[in-house]
Amino acid sequence: MYLTDRSQPVQDGPGQDRRRGPGRTVAPVVLVLGTVSLITDISSEMVTAVLPLYLVTTLGFSPLGFGTLDGVYNGVSALVQLTGGHLADRVRNHKLLAGLGYGLSALCKPLLLFAGGIGSLGAVLALERTGKGLRTAPRDAMISLSTPAANQGRAFGVHRAMDTTGAMLGPLAAFLILRAAADGYDAVFGVSACVAVLGVLVLVLFVPGKGKSTRTEEENGPSAGPPVRVREALALLRVPRLRALAACAALLGLTTVSDAFVYLLVQRRAGVGEEWFPLLPLGTAAVFLLLAVPVGALADRVGRRTVFLAGHASLLTAYALLLWAPGTPVLVPLVLGLHGTFYAATDGVLPAALAGLVPEHLRASGLAIVGTGQALARFCCSLAFGAAWTVWGDGPALAGSAVGLVCCAAVAGLVLRPAGADR
Repeated sequence: MYLTDRSQPVQDGPGQDRRRGPGRTVAPVVLVLGTVSLITDISSEMVTAVLPLYLVTTLGFSPLGFGTLDGVYNGVSALVQLTGGHLADRVRNHKLLAGLGYGLSALCKPLLLFAGGIGSLGAVLALERTGKGLRTAPRDAMISLSTPAANQGRAFGVHRAMDTTGAMLGPLAAFLILRAAADGYDAVFGVSACVAVLGVLVLVLFVPGKGKSTRTEEENGPSAGPPVRVREALALLRVPRLRALAACAALLGLTTVSDAFVYLLVQRRAGVGEEWFPLLPLGTAAVFLLLAVPVGALADRVGRRTVFLAGHASLLTAYALLLWAPGTPVLVPLVLGLHGTFYAATDGVLPAALAGLVPEHLRASGLAIVGTGQALARFCCSLAFGAAWTVWGDGPALAGSAVGLVCCAAVAGLVLRPAGADR
């Protein structure tokens, strides 16, 4: 089995085969959706950057308590992805579902100002992740449906680069607010809510209501055909290559330690001061931003399977450095650089790999199935890692994740092995 880098490309219009360069191969809707994601990520990453330290040091959460909340943060999004993807295909309006998701996430930001216990925080984070789950598959479906199959990696790379620009600006904004405001955390949550509303407005005003497929204009576009049934969407798992891809993404997700835990480990190993903690995600985002487009284009050329597995090799190297490298300041850029490389090689490459496997009228459902399996696996990893850290300490917990990643990557390499040579 192999990822869909050998599938037939969508036929372009006359003269399109002579076009070159990223500007010629990225549809306008990709750029607008990238702008929405940029603004929304500024809002989300402002909260994400301070949340681990806020919970552990200010509210006194244990690693297990934080792991539970972090698992809820990711697990709820995973479960809702299936609903969002199926409804978007069923009503033939990806923008509507994406807008509902962005709007719900924006509404939850100010509620963080009033949540102080694990129950209330868990409820607010669950609602916020519900919004993310609703919007992810419809948004990625709009990107996929507006792009020829041969350029899927580049298109998702451009979107992820814009998304990551917001992920860079968010922690920086949180850092500046914490230094300037007396009630720093409350100020971060309030500003985050205002920025989130701006992202929703850009989506409503500038994203087309119903995008057209790159294959045809009207007859095969996403608005044609009878409503999609749940049975039809679930039947996608009968496609061998898609089933293999979904299984391997979930398997590798079981050993992917959440970003928040990675940053807490970097802080402890390298002795980073608490005031600098919100800037740690900035390092990951900077590398992700630099590599997203070139790595996406590379995946289009040499094979998405190869790039996807190479990204997990980068993550394994980061684990090894956190386990055995001296706790010097140079450890910080090394680990964050590898962490960003991991995301550049996997985050956009995975949905790009689905372009030739899923019919257009089921595109959001197919993306949701694979994304849900991966997110649920990471939810389990957060719970297990938090429990292991509480019982045995952070070192043994990370060592267990590293060993698991080696085993799972080996299995994924065999399952996704191409029938012929993988360039």
